[in-house]
Amino acid sequence: MAIKVHGNPFSPPVQRVFLTLVEKDLDYEFVFVDLSIRQHKKEPYLLMNPFGQVPSFEDGDLTLFESRAITRYIAYAYADKGTPLIDQDPKKFAIISVWLEVESLKFDAAGQKLSFELVIKPLLGLTTDESAVEPLQGQLALVLDVYEARLSESKYLGGDSFTLADLHHVPIVNNLMKTKVKALFDARPHVSAWASDILARPTWAKVLASIKR
Repeated sequence: MAIKVHGNPFSPPVQRVFLTLVEKDLDYEFVFVDLSIRQHKKEPYLLMNPFGQVPSFEDGDLTLFESRAITRYIAYAYADKGTPLIDQDPKKFAIISVWLEVESLKFDAAGQKLSFELVIKPLLGLTTDESAVEPLQGQLALVLDVYEARLSESKYLGGDSFTLADLHHVPIVNNLMKTKVKALFDARPHVSAWASDILARPTWAKVLASIKR
């Protein structure tokens, strides 16, 4: 049974799963979920994801939801394929795990909301809440200060190689670099170089090309 990803291609969490699969050079079937008619809030979709969010994922008899859990599964289950996204050395993986947590709990807390206000809302014809944007930028700036220090010591967040810790950032960084928030990245040279590097990966270009089809 083939790998299947259920979701909307413009969703950053869905894109996170796409990118992991492409990095691992794995074939998969994409099953479109129409958010405009709230297909994700109805059965049978709710049988895969009881929270009614995208993505959902199938690999044989395994069904998962939550994008970061899905990417971890792919990285472990297909460790021998494509790009190594984790490290079998426990100390090295512990460091990667720290930055996986930072992305989820610190970076995404501000980055995802900024992406929604500055990128998603305009696409939906909604008005950006500028009163929310400024404090979110301040919150993100504090996180990027920590990133700047970390990236002055290593090329990537988890060490000297691209890992899941970097990959998880790609969709939101891609969105933010199209907005005024780009200035926060540009003001920090190591962060700026890192952002340019992860967005320039051929695998990400392949994901973006598949979305535009």
